[in-house]
Amino acid sequence: MNFLIRHRGFSLVEVLAAVAIIGIITFLAIPNLIRIKEDSEKNLAIARAESLNMAMATYVQATGQAAATANWTGANTDELKYSQLAPYLAFAPGTLADYMPLGYTVTFPAAVVPLSKATLNGPDNAAIAY
Repeated sequence: MNFLIRHRGFSLVEVLAAVAIIGIITFLAIPNLIRIKEDSEKNLAIARAESLNMAMATYVQATGQAAATANWTGANTDELKYSQLAPYLAFAPGTLADYMPLGYTVTFPAAVVPLSKATLNGPDNAAIAY
C-alpha cells in the first residue's frame, strides 16, 4: 500500500513573516507602554500627596491647633512630619520614601497652620502642580 504522506506545517518564510509582524507591533507598542507606566506613577504620586494633605487637615482637627502647631514645628524633617501624619493615613508604611512612588518626593510646609499643600516633586526634581 502506497499512502501519500503529507507533512503539514509552516514554511520558513511564513514563520519569519509572523516574527517580523510581531516585532513591528512590539516596536510600536513599547513607547506607549512606557508612557502609560509613567502617567500611572505620576497619578499615584498626586493621589498620595493629596492623601498627605488630607492627613494634615485631620491631624490639626484631631490634635487641636495649638498642639498641632507645636508638634509640627518641633519636627524638623519631612520624615518626622510624616510620622505624625501616618496614623491618619489609610495606607502608611514606615517611611515617607516607602509611601511615595519611586523617584517622587514630597516636601511638607514649614507650618501646619494655616493649612497649605505639600510640594510634590517628580523624578527630575521639577515641582508638579496638583
